[in-house]
Amino acid sequence: MKPKGPLAAAALAVLVPLTLLAGPVSPAAAAPEDDPLVRADLLTAYGTTLKYHRLEKALEDGYVPFRDCVALAGEGAMGYHYVNPAYNNLTDPTKPAALMYEKGADGSMTLVGVEWFVEDADQDLATDDDRPSMFGQPFIGPSPGVVEGMKVHYDLHVWLHKPNPKGLFHEWNPDVTCPSQS
Repeated sequence: MKPKGPLAAAALAVLVPLTLLAGPVSPAAAAPEDDPLVRADLLTAYGTTLKYHRLEKALEDGYVPFRDCVALAGEGAMGYHYVNPAYNNLTDPTKPAALMYEKGADGSMTLVGVEWFVEDADQDLATDDDRPSMFGQPFIGPSPGVVEGMKVHYDLHVWLHKPNPKGLFHEWNPDVTCPSQS
């Protein structure tokens, strides 16, 4: 189904510049830029998550805070994750498992990206024959859990709401920051 109407036009007007500003994705992982299914799925994900610019709406829809702000020196940050465990293991563009927020100087939270999370079927870091993909991109992983109880998993970050100079699908965004942890 093709998106149509003013919302789709507005989403496309925002998404196309985001994709261009995001920079190149590694050639091995890149989907053809002219793939209409990839564009349609990205538009769907973007349109579905617009409402989460209001953090209150994310909380109402079952997203809960998960960990402090996540950053990696020299790479950038992912920001604060709000997760909805009901969406783990789904590769549905309308159901990201996590929403990523950046905290402003005034304490407000701004949606910057979304993430999908799929558990590794055999829980073996040495194998990847069940690696999922979305938007023509393979998920990163398998990765060990980052907190106790988290399983070996794959994930895919998509910077739909704040451009990433390293690429739309790069794990870390150098333009996202975490408040100083002093």
